[in-house]
Amino acid sequence: MTQLSASEGATAPVARQWSYASGPSDVPLLGLTIGDLFDQTVERFPDHPALIARHQGIRLTYRQLQAEVNRCAKALMQLGIQKGERVGIWAPNCAEWCITQFATAKIGAILVNINPAYRLHEVEYALSQSGCKALITAAAFKSSNYVEMLTSLAPELASSAPGELHAARLPELRLIVQLGEESVPGMLRWSELLAQSENVSDEALRARQREQEFDDAINIQYTSGTTGYPKGATLSHHNILNNGYFVARLQGFTHGDRLCIPVPLYHCFGMVMGNLGCVTHGATMVYPAESFEPRAVLEAVQEERCTALYGVPTMFIAELEHPDFEQFDLSSLRTGVMAGSPCPVEVMRKVIEKMHMKQVEICYGMTETSPVSTQTRLDDPLEKRVSTVGQVHPHLEIKIVDPASGKVVPVGQPGELCTRGYSVMLGYWNNREATAQAIDRARWMHTGDLAVMDADGYINIVGRIKDMIIRGGENVYPREIEEFLYTHPKISDVQVIGVPDAKYGEEIMAWIKLKPGEQATPEEIRAFCQGKIAHYKIPRYIKFVDSFPMTVTGKIQKFIMREQAIQELGLQEAARIQTA
Repeated sequence: MTQLSASEGATAPVARQWSYASGPSDVPLLGLTIGDLFDQTVERFPDHPALIARHQGIRLTYRQLQAEVNRCAKALMQLGIQKGERVGIWAPNCAEWCITQFATAKIGAILVNINPAYRLHEVEYALSQSGCKALITAAAFKSSNYVEMLTSLAPELASSAPGELHAARLPELRLIVQLGEESVPGMLRWSELLAQSENVSDEALRARQREQEFDDAINIQYTSGTTGYPKGATLSHHNILNNGYFVARLQGFTHGDRLCIPVPLYHCFGMVMGNLGCVTHGATMVYPAESFEPRAVLEAVQEERCTALYGVPTMFIAELEHPDFEQFDLSSLRTGVMAGSPCPVEVMRKVIEKMHMKQVEICYGMTETSPVSTQTRLDDPLEKRVSTVGQVHPHLEIKIVDPASGKVVPVGQPGELCTRGYSVMLGYWNNREATAQAIDRARWMHTGDLAVMDADGYINIVGRIKDMIIRGGENVYPREIEEFLYTHPKISDVQVIGVPDAKYGEEIMAWIKLKPGEQATPEEIRAFCQGKIAHYKIPRYIKFVDSFPMTVTGKIQKFIMREQAIQELGLQEAARIQTA
């Protein structure tokens, strides 16, 4: 009997016709809570460096970090924090942030991430909407005086004992812990919080930890939202622990890796891809500063011999353009992730060549999916790492559908990207209507992003559905025009929107930010477009600006640009026709 090799006997795979892909499942998901996984890592690597917060002078091994986490967990128990109650954290990157993350996970409290850039009404909304019982806060950050803001929100602090706050505007908040050194009426200092741990036994903590299930909610992250109030994406242990694990695994992480984390911890990039990516592999978390500073990053990589670095493209650009860049030895770097926005080809090449990140990867995702759904791989060619956001993650499914019909589109056609699997959030906190709009009956998360899948399953993000322009029946993707205009030598940044038009339904408008010292006219820009892009894609309206309307997390608010344009261009009548 003739034996066939595996390759000879296997049926050739059918060429992909439809925009659907499922990730590999050969490596099992982690069926653990965050607290249990953390303790397992401590047992495996007790004396290995776990956390280095350079700006604080803090260096902790895994065993030392566990001791701090357990103290914080027991202190919160002593102060009455129950499973399922919400604990907010409002602080820049620091060791206390990391400790709080794992402490709340151990006792089943739901950690509410609050953006350090939030101002008075935003922090009031987050605390109220989530119903926080406790808040751990920095005293101040940059131009924000947190203690002052909280005192104005809750003047009752002045006459309250710590842990016994009853504030009219924040009725569920009882406890505020501030990380500053000075005493503040009604608040505990961090050291005073930890001192409370002495009244709770190790066995009581273990008993509480045993109550947790990995499908329990453990984290609320507010999406910045380009319209309306932020929504609280509610995530489970299972959601974020596994996503952090697979993001790091696809980079080839081991306990020997040292990850530089200049991205914010309040966001999934820092907290999940960073902290949980490291802890699931016994790797070292390195915080260079409380917020992004290019020199601090370069110093951290050199002095800590970091093997991986995270950042959005603008961070990598700032590092590469630092005047002292050439003085730093970055040869220890191997990998890392660039995510958050499209990466220019030349930036990627420089990161690989000048920063030694030969295996840098691109990720795509959103807070609601824990966050990553697609990622390039270590062995992907440069062209794929620059032009796509990779292939589907392990254990996940993605499909691209026609936004109108909901049907899967053929390969190569744009449509809305949807994700299904372990990573999809539990829902938006106390917002069933928004949850039902985002997650359909089959548990597909509708991202609102327009994407194209190629025959190999690689994904290219082409824009947002709500940003797509329909001009005279033609679908126009702003991203395509923006990418073209970026090639103009005088243009630093550009955003393209659709504005109402009585004849075509919509017309194209470009908001352009010129490079320092440059001047240009609308006619010059349109002439640059002639013959290079289709006539219907050439902007009819061009506005030169110094900046764009943005959310606190840096997302462009195109709906505000559109509203301003309607007023400035006198298009109110056309707007009424369009929406009639």
